[in-house]
Amino acid sequence: MYGFRLIQVYKSFNGNEVLRGINLSVREGERVIIIGGSGCGKSVTLKLLCGLLKPDRGKVFLWDAEVSSMSEEELVPIRRRIGMLFQSSALFDSLSVFENVAFPLRERGGYSEEEIRRRVEEKLQAVGLPGIGHMAPAALSGGMRKRVALARAIAMDPEIVFYDEPTTGLDPANARRISLLIRRLHDKLKCTTCVVTHDMACAKIVGGRYAFLANGVILVEGPVEEIDKTTEQEVRAFLDYEGGRV
Repeated sequence: MYGFRLIQVYKSFNGNEVLRGINLSVREGERVIIIGGSGCGKSVTLKLLCGLLKPDRGKVFLWDAEVSSMSEEELVPIRRRIGMLFQSSALFDSLSVFENVAFPLRERGGYSEEEIRRRVEEKLQAVGLPGIGHMAPAALSGGMRKRVALARAIAMDPEIVFYDEPTTGLDPANARRISLLIRRLHDKLKCTTCVVTHDMACAKIVGGRYAFLANGVILVEGPVEEIDKTTEQEVRAFLDYEGGRV
């Protein structure tokens, strides 16, 4: 079964065509890395998958549900099955780390305080930050904020996790730590993982299937070997600039 699919998806903003018939199918449990330069439409693609944007044309599916045709109300149960790590982390500065991670659990409802506490502590442990629930987000480093945001993204044991430029703004050591964590959590949760990034170091660590997005379409996709041997000029220029082979 497919985790998600984009079928001939087009999206424009103010007359600027960002996606020009993108096609991508990802099976359940797969790791896929959407790579490409800044402004190529990677984040727009994620927003379409989450139902935050609607395509101008084409269809977007999560599992067998066509999210591109759903209302906000219809999307609620679908969104409960996915996790999203935003580029900016998007933590609530007015809440403690504990309450940030607990937020989606409280929003959904049906959890006892004991279950919420157990889940929050479990997820903070999973991202290597046990015992910091009492702290304020403002007191954390950039890398720690990103990991807290990741703990929140997986609080409800999602079946699909989307990562929007997860290493942006991090120093190389923290970027590597987050990339390794994404790989470990994929193996632990047995979920479908989709990372959009222009960071080739992150892409190499997370691994899986690569899809190179440029000029509004997927130019090439497949394992490392397919990306390395491509003669597509856009891909070659990107790889050469970013440090060569995948």
